[in-house]
Parts: sequence; C-alpha cells; structure tokens
Amino acid sequence: MALWEKKHKPLQFHLLQGIIPLRLSCVPADLIAGITLAALAIPEVIGYTKISGTPEITGLYTILIPMTLYALFGASRHLVVGADSATAAILASSLAGIAVPKSSEWLALTSLVALMAAIFLLLARFARLGFLSNFLSRTVLIGFLSGVGLQVSLGEIAGMLDLPNGKQVAVIPTLLATMQQVDHANVVSLTMAVSVLVVIVGLRKISKNIPGALIAIAGATAISWAFNLKDFGVHLLGPVSSGLPKFGLPDLVVSMNLIEKLIPTAFSIFVVILAQSAGTSQAYATRNNESFDENQDLVGLCLANIGAGLSGTFVVNGSPTKTEMVESAGGQSQLAQLTTSFIVLLVLLFLTGPLTYLPMAVLSAVVFLIGMELIDISGMRRIYKERPWEFWVATITAITVVFVGVEQSILLAAVLSLMVHTRHGYLVNNMLLFPDTTHGWHQQPVATRVQYLPGLMIYRFMHNIYYANSQLLKDEIVRLVTTADPPLSWFCIDASAINDIDFTASDSLRTVYNILTGYGVRLIICEVIDEVREELERSELVNLLGEEAFFQTPDAVISAFQQRNTVDNKTK
Repeated sequence: MALWEKKHKPLQFHLLQGIIPLRLSCVPADLIAGITLAALAIPEVIGYTKISGTPEITGLYTILIPMTLYALFGASRHLVVGADSATAAILASSLAGIAVPKSSEWLALTSLVALMAAIFLLLARFARLGFLSNFLSRTVLIGFLSGVGLQVSLGEIAGMLDLPNGKQVAVIPTLLATMQQVDHANVVSLTMAVSVLVVIVGLRKISKNIPGALIAIAGATAISWAFNLKDFGVHLLGPVSSGLPKFGLPDLVVSMNLIEKLIPTAFSIFVVILAQSAGTSQAYATRNNESFDENQDLVGLCLANIGAGLSGTFVVNGSPTKTEMVESAGGQSQLAQLTTSFIVLLVLLFLTGPLTYLPMAVLSAVVFLIGMELIDISGMRRIYKERPWEFWVATITAITVVFVGVEQSILLAAVLSLMVHTRHGYLVNNMLLFPDTTHGWHQQPVATRVQYLPGLMIYRFMHNIYYANSQLLKDEIVRLVTTADPPLSWFCIDASAINDIDFTASDSLRTVYNILTGYGVRLIICEVIDEVREELERSELVNLLGEEAFFQTPDAVISAFQQRNTVDNKTK
C-alpha cells in the first residue's frame, strides 16, 4: 500500500502491524536478531539507569513490558523501543530539585512522567499531530543529541575514576569536583574502565554483530568476583533485585502543583519521542520500501509508555542505535523485539545474581561510550560544509544542553527549528521568466530585471506567501516596477510554487495592487491552484483584480499581452 493511501485512512486501531504479514522464511533471522539485541541492549539499558537516576533493575524493565507493547501495537516493523539517553537525561535534570535519585519517590516520579508523556502521545494521536515530528529539523536534532552525548560523557568521568562524591547535577560542577579530587582516583577502577572501553571498541572494529559490551561486562564481573575487587576499594553495583516488576499506579500523592512542575518535562520528552521515533521509523520504512503512518505509530509509543509507567520504570523512546542493531543482525519484523523481551524475562527471573559484582566504574565506562556515540562529529562537519548558518544553530543547541540543561535545550531546539524554517521561507530566491527559443522560457534572478516582452514582466514567487516574506514580495515587486526599462504595462505573478496565502500576505497583495495601479501597471496572476484561488476569493482579491486578471499558464498571459498590443496598434 502506498504511503499516501496509508496516511489518508480514517482513524483506526491496529494490532500486530509490525509483525503481520509474518514470513516464515524470516523467522530464524528475527530470532537471531532478537538474541543479538538482548546481548547488546541489556548492558546498555543498565547503563541508562545511571543517567535516569533509577535502580539498575528498571533498565531491564524498559525492554520487558514497554518493548512488548510496542511490538504488538506499533506501526513500524523495525523501530526498537526502550530506554534512551536523551529522554533519560531530560528526566534526571528535571527531577533533580524535586527528589533524591534512586529513592522510592524519585522512581514514582519517573513513572508518573512516563504516564504523562503517554497522555501527550495519545492526544497527539487523536489530533493527528504526527506531522509535528517534522518540526525538529535534522540540524537541531544533531546538535541536541551531540550536546546530550557530551553532557553524559563528561558526567561519567568521575564514575570511571571511582571518586567518592559521584556525579553532580550539572556538568561543570562535576568536572570541577573531578579535577579537585583526581588524586583520590582508584587506579584499579580506572584500569577496569579503560579495559572495558578498549574491549568494546576493539570488538566493534572487528564486527558490529559481536556483543562487545556484554563480553566486556561479563569479563569485568568475573574478574571482580574472582579477585574480590571490593577489597581494593572498587565500588560494586551490589545486590540487584530479581523477579517481575510490580504493576500499578506510581506510589505518589499527586497534586496539581506537582503536575504543573512535571508538565514541561513530560512535554519536552514527548517532543523528543515524536521527533526521534518517527524519524527513525520513517527512515527504515523508506529503506525497506514499506508503508508507515506516524499517527498510527503514536498508539504503540503511547502504550509502551503506559506500560513503563505502570511497571515501575522510566520513559521509553524509539532508539536509532537499537533499531540499527536489529537491522544489521537481519531482523525484519517486531518478532525480533518480542524475542528480546522473552530473553530479558529469563534474565529477570534467573540471572540477576552475577550483577552484584559489577564494578560501578565499568558501568560508567559503558555509559561514557554511549554518550560519545551520540556526538555526531561527521554530521556537524557536513552541516558546516553544506549550510554554515545551520551549523551555528546546531552548535548553540549543543552548548545549551551542556551549560543550561537538557529540558531547556529541547524547547530551544524546537524554537530554532521553526526559526530555520522561517528563514528559508523569508529569504526566498525568486525568479523572473525569460524567453528561450528551445524550451519556451527559462528563469533568471530578480536582480537581472529582465522582461519577458517589452512591457511584460513575469515574476515567479518560489514559496508560500505568509507574514514573514510578504514584505519581501511587496518590496521586490515595487522595485521591479519602478526601475523597469522600458516601463511596464503588465506585471504577472507566477503562483505555480504557491500553495498558501495567509491574512498578512493578502493585505500585502492588496497594497501591491494599489501601488501598481498608481503607476499605471496592471497586476495579473497565473498558475493559481484551486486552494489558493479560494483564499483569494475569501480575501476579495479576485473581485479587486477582476476575473480577467487570472490566467491558467504563462503562455496564456503572453498570448493575451500580445493580442492586447495588436489591438492597441490597430486602434492607433
């Protein structure tokens, strides 16, 4: 089914969209991909709990119930939903002044935020707001994720040194505290952390399918147990609870004051989920020539976060890295994710004991690497090379993450995205049509002031006309008319690239008409689509200009202008 057909269907509820049709020949590959994802994701999601400030077991909970719910109700066959560093960072930075990390109140608040984010996703689904995912431009998303990566990585340096003060709320105080206490670093912990980084990066160079993080963590845990590293001052993870999560609403007294404090956090997380999940799903749907409806996908993302909130864990999001893990391992449907959830279930029931001996410095090393991978240096280079102005937008977003905060930066990112969009619409590179003996006509820059025929200028506006560029439209037309040589009789606006005219733009066109009339120049318009014609009728511009001022094509304008000249010459 085509993407267009899919997006224009009425509101529907779908089940197993990410699995059906199930191709039996692909089942073995999906099962292997699911096992691979479990091996790679289990140490990663435990690392995310250091970012979110929740107990380590909650990381496993994010790929149990939430991943299962998305696999059953999501629209994408490829998107992997689970813990994510960006949303975890927003969560932790926002709750820092409300509760103590890893406390029961903190955990209840993270679950409540997940439920609030789910409500935003549900409202977006019924309002069909999936298109809003396009309002976080790729530029600011690269800057935002790079800033989050830098913040996360810098925040884990103290952990890799096993310094007693641990991690501060802000990055700069953390670095200052680390520098002041670097002489108290535990050499054994640092050695373990560096060894883990070398193993993970080294194995990844050999093959991305090798679960380097799992091998490194398993090896570090075995060494810690065999040599009793606790006696060397190495801080260990300690006992990790086993078993299934407890289901129910967060154990918290909810007040309007609390809700008001958490709404900005939940909304910021909602924006990131919308942008990152939809962008990832759409990319993989395009790559595999599959249909995808971002509005339908909001149902799966909503239910996944409801599952997170009711199972005592934190918010979940579509993960580009985990999705690529499954894709590179051969996974072709959500059956791979269901396999991962089943393996996590087995781990929760039988295999949490060995995690007791995991050195905290090793966990910090894993999180440090996760953060470093979010820093998209090649992406920033490409932006700088192709669009220098947008590079500074991405840089400002990244700096805001590090020095101000993650929550504030996502709101800034949305504003900057709109500014980039507005700038593209404001700085319009409009054209003038000029006769070409081979193709009829071609375009010339406005600066050439070229006339199609003596007395006739055809001006093609290359964007929708709205409040931000309506002044540009008026200024360019007036300048072209007043500096025309020879003087103009007709001025034609080619509206082939225009599909919307707002209230401010209508007023500008009315002003242009009055100015041109004062100069004895007739304003005409061609190539107007039906929707824009209706807007012009509602604004009474059709009555003002007259029905005879509208033409189907530039050829019709040229023909009418030549006939008018012929009639004038005969009259003379």
